[in-house]
Amino acid sequence: MFNGLIREIAQVVSYQNNTLRLKAQYKPSLGDSIAVNGACLSVTKIYHDGFVVELSHESRLHIAVQNLKESVHIEPALRFGDRIDGHLMQGHIDFIGTLEKINKDENGVDFFISLPKDAMKFVASKGSIGIDGVSLTINEIFENQIRLTIIPITFKETLFKNYKIGRKINIETDLLARYIHAQLKDTKEISWKEIDKISYLY
Repeated sequence: MFNGLIREIAQVVSYQNNTLRLKAQYKPSLGDSIAVNGACLSVTKIYHDGFVVELSHESRLHIAVQNLKESVHIEPALRFGDRIDGHLMQGHIDFIGTLEKINKDENGVDFFISLPKDAMKFVASKGSIGIDGVSLTINEIFENQIRLTIIPITFKETLFKNYKIGRKINIETDLLARYIHAQLKDTKEISWKEIDKISYLY
């Protein structure tokens, strides 16, 4: 599990033969889980100045592999007892979105991201979403887009400041929304008691 707070911006040394070598100050152990641009990957080699993670065929099918160059967001998995400041994330990329528009505001930067139609049922105004591994709040929902406001410190400390229109973005929808949808998709009617019961499971 992760909480969507980026530990470090790692430098990509190489990406070949389905392995990604990163240069980073963070020192993981062999087999550790690391979220790279939000995707949970396993550490397979350790170097003095970084580490290597491996991408399975399944991972490569569902993430924006074209962004595994130059620099990436990394976050180590949570340890038991760690404080959660973002929201719980699994590191499982559900969809790939596209950055459609960037608007600078006096107190942040608005990103307008288009999502596949199937993703829209998992988003809610003021709900949580993972954007390339960063925990953010959805400020506004359109027919096939969401608007996110990125505060100055997040903009400064992440790769968001380098993003360009048209960039493909790893999207992890809210964990609770996905599970509740799975429970309810074949249910025509449900009581508040049943909703409370499902909520307590998570």
